[in-house]
Amino acid sequence: MGVQNPQTQRKNRRTTWLLGGMVVMMFGFGFALVPLYNLLCQVTGTQSIALRAEPGKAVAVTDEIDASRLVTVKFDTTVNPDLPWNFAPANPVLKVHPGQIYEVNFIADNRSSSPITGQAIPSLAPWQATAYFHKLECFCFNRQTLNGNQHADMPLRFMVSPDLPAEINSLTLSYNFMRLKLDQQPEREAPLPPIVAATK
Repeated sequence: MGVQNPQTQRKNRRTTWLLGGMVVMMFGFGFALVPLYNLLCQVTGTQSIALRAEPGKAVAVTDEIDASRLVTVKFDTTVNPDLPWNFAPANPVLKVHPGQIYEVNFIADNRSSSPITGQAIPSLAPWQATAYFHKLECFCFNRQTLNGNQHADMPLRFMVSPDLPAEINSLTLSYNFMRLKLDQQPEREAPLPPIVAATK
């Protein structure tokens, strides 16, 4: 085998460095995926899986209702195209006092003649309010199955914390209902957290 000329050697070294750099970058990108995903969730107002599944986090129900303050809660719904359901809130907008528990119904209709199972994935905007919006009971905690042409009311019980920052006076809770195949595991929220009385 002949000796490579200097130009070919330089090209080979450059190619080796480029390939090595790409390997390092790909390795670093793998570590950065989770922080990047959480950042994307924060920017778009979507709750990440980590935020939706904080294990064992208790919701403090307080008897201190801030009657002097009203927060507008808007409800937004979308249905995946492969799920033949109608799904909408009975009341799309609700004005609430922080610290008070409210209940709102969502109405679902299966337009098909066959049983279908779906899962509602929630998100809250602005994302800074996530820690102050407590779902005490929600259809989104579990998969939902509707028989053919079935109509169902799906309740949500929630409370906005009195600690919600003063500059936030409007929230939007969005649900995206997706179809689950028979062998597909749903993306669950955390189990219903224990409710404890707030101590003064």
